[in-house]
Amino acid sequence: MKQDTLQKSAEAFHSLPLAEKRSYLRQRGAKEKLNLIISDSEGKRLTASLEPQEFFWLMKEVGENDAVELLQLASAEQCVFILDMELWEGWTFSQERACHWLAHFMEGGEPRIHELLKHLDFEFLQLFLSRELVVGGGIGDQSNDEERLADYDHTFDGVFMLTFKNPKHSQLIGSFVSMLIKLDNELYTALMEGIKGDVDVEMEEQCLRFRSGRLEDLGFPPLEEAVSIYARVNPDNFEVHGDKQLAPAGEGGQLVPILPREETLLFRALALADSPTLLQELNYLVNSALVAEGTAVKEPESMVGILDRVCGYLNIALESLTGGDEGRAAILLTGEPLKRLFQLGFSIVLELQFTAREIESADYASGKLISGLKAKRPRYYRGLDSDGVDGYREFKDLADVERTAEMLKHLHS
Repeated sequence: MKQDTLQKSAEAFHSLPLAEKRSYLRQRGAKEKLNLIISDSEGKRLTASLEPQEFFWLMKEVGENDAVELLQLASAEQCVFILDMELWEGWTFSQERACHWLAHFMEGGEPRIHELLKHLDFEFLQLFLSRELVVGGGIGDQSNDEERLADYDHTFDGVFMLTFKNPKHSQLIGSFVSMLIKLDNELYTALMEGIKGDVDVEMEEQCLRFRSGRLEDLGFPPLEEAVSIYARVNPDNFEVHGDKQLAPAGEGGQLVPILPREETLLFRALALADSPTLLQELNYLVNSALVAEGTAVKEPESMVGILDRVCGYLNIALESLTGGDEGRAAILLTGEPLKRLFQLGFSIVLELQFTAREIESADYASGKLISGLKAKRPRYYRGLDSDGVDGYREFKDLADVERTAEMLKHLHS
């Protein structure tokens, strides 16, 4: 009976207009959403209608292994977003991750690569290939064939001589270069000539600037701005300015869906304020935290953890400033930049870290508590919760702070 119901539901979905399909998908879980998309006759159009961030989140939720068919339906813009999110750790380009994703995209064959080449920056391709190839020969080279071929692994065209720097990537890179020659010989020639110039460091900086520009257009701040949300303020001297601008600091779609995960003062105040602009500002703050962490976007659990941290720090700040008054909290959210409130919540938790640095303990539970607080981003030890689970989570309210502070006071005495 359940299977019949699911079948009828799928059939009804496939008969809907595209816009209604999009609305329906927003209400479904990741696995069901994936199955509906890949089984739909308009699967490619339907996939392309997803915002790049929405597509990326769906892919992460179902997992790369289960998203193979979905990736084949992805638009070039969605693929570029994947590369922008996956290939950078702070200011550093990850060649290993680049090869990993190139292998995925090449499963779509020449049509996929041909479309992707139209959207990838020349500088990105040059940076990527320069880390895999040593190039010799070239147009106008005067060496004879014997000299030109002597110290190189391979030539695809008798003009450029190639040596593969990384044997484990040689088959992948060789297949890609072979496609590149066939699909866009002019681009191939320009890339080979460029790689001979060896300007890797400058190219990496330029690629990062282009990537930052694309992400800014989608509501993600540059790394320098993103890390500034973790600037410390003095909780004892914090003053409410009430000087928020009418427009939020950034615009764009959200990567992690922001839904009430617990009944907290923050979400009650957000509901009371009922402001789309405020939600947009919250989205930008979450995006800032994701950019600041860098590697957090590799796994959905990590991204949700960042969301929990942002909401937790905001909630701690609101509880500290309003004593739990929802009306005052709603007014505070609409008048005070969320970034400042986040910094206050973070700084309140950071005070616990400063105290923990002065304490050592051989006791298992106490050691876990202290270790979590000494992490780069302090974590709450779940052993202090009523269920006594041995693990960590993000701080979510002032009760967490007070409980931890009391334990530290006991250990310090």
